[in-house]
Amino acid sequence: MTLSKRRILHIVAFDVPYPADYGGVIDIFYKIKAIHDQGFDIKLHIYYYGRKYSKSELSKYCLEVNYYPRKIYKNPFVGSKPYIVNSRNSDALLKNLQKDNAPILFEGLHCTYYLSDPSLSNRFKVVRTHNIEHHYYKHLENSEFKYFKKYFFRIEAEKLKKYEAVLKHANKIAAISPNDYKYFNEKFGNTVYVPAFHTNTNTDNPGEKGKYILYHGNLSVPENYTAAIQLIKNVFSKIKIPSVIAGNNPPKELVSLCNKFDNISLKSNLSTNKIHTLIKEAHINVLYTNQNTGIKLKLLNALYLGKFSIVNQLMVDGSGLEDMCIISNDFEDIIYSINEFMHKNYDNDYYLKRKSFLEEKFNNQNSIKHLLKHIKFPDYLESNHLKSNEIESTKAF
Repeated sequence: MTLSKRRILHIVAFDVPYPADYGGVIDIFYKIKAIHDQGFDIKLHIYYYGRKYSKSELSKYCLEVNYYPRKIYKNPFVGSKPYIVNSRNSDALLKNLQKDNAPILFEGLHCTYYLSDPSLSNRFKVVRTHNIEHHYYKHLENSEFKYFKKYFFRIEAEKLKKYEAVLKHANKIAAISPNDYKYFNEKFGNTVYVPAFHTNTNTDNPGEKGKYILYHGNLSVPENYTAAIQLIKNVFSKIKIPSVIAGNNPPKELVSLCNKFDNISLKSNLSTNKIHTLIKEAHINVLYTNQNTGIKLKLLNALYLGKFSIVNQLMVDGSGLEDMCIISNDFEDIIYSINEFMHKNYDNDYYLKRKSFLEEKFNNQNSIKHLLKHIKFPDYLESNHLKSNEIESTKAF
């Protein structure tokens, strides 16, 4: 057995984290970068199922990048474990985790198939919770129109609620929002609040005036396209101000609805840079949700990049971002706030207040230092497979 003083952290990701183009993988990718910036070595393990492998970019920050195929079952109801967990298991992953005694960070409840495995009982294990998953899936059920998907979300929510007890095997839970922190800490203890990691490194002044209103989000997600449809029908179609809906893969119903109104335009499948430009150039970012799960990274982007943000209470509930937003809960109130703030300049006072708050409370480097101090690293890396000061890079397919 050989010994090394390297500080190594295993990270198990539920999806390929690059390109960082949707909520969960944005948090993972920028967390990886922040850990690397703190001088730690990362052995990254990725379940893949549709997104292309990202090799060179992830290798910049990781000692190893290992891929494992997610198992897709024809019957998604098989077994007692939730489908999002049961489909993410791999003997190759377990063998790779067993090669040393470094701590393990499991990204999401999705990746916890081996959290309670006896062979890992002496390891320091952290679970990053991206949501209270059974709440999230219950909301997906309520937002879904198609019967089969609705039924799947209901069964998955029931399984996730029972399965959540596996978190008792974690040494630490890293909750993504103050709201989630309260829930997990009351239920399991050993919980720490670690804000969402994101693409923004500083807050630039977006200017005083924009010409349109923007709603943006991944439009293939029921929560988002339902919110977009509600805003079009109840807000954007009732005013004459130019309004933009932006996001990936909008459903046909949303496309046809946008085409009915001259002041509403739909911009789909844009690059991240183009989305950021839209956020920056809008005068008001309107964000609306019917569920208060996790934290909305699109809200963080709107606050870092944009001018005024009008949101409903569920969008900011328990996020710590309430004071940075204009909160309007019903559609008439949203229209009133739009008409009021379209005539206001986003002046330097607004900008400096937001800049100071975000760069203190949602700073990636501050957040990673906070997380790392709660992880117990062994004094020496023990391994039967690695030469001293040399880490073997592997890929498991």
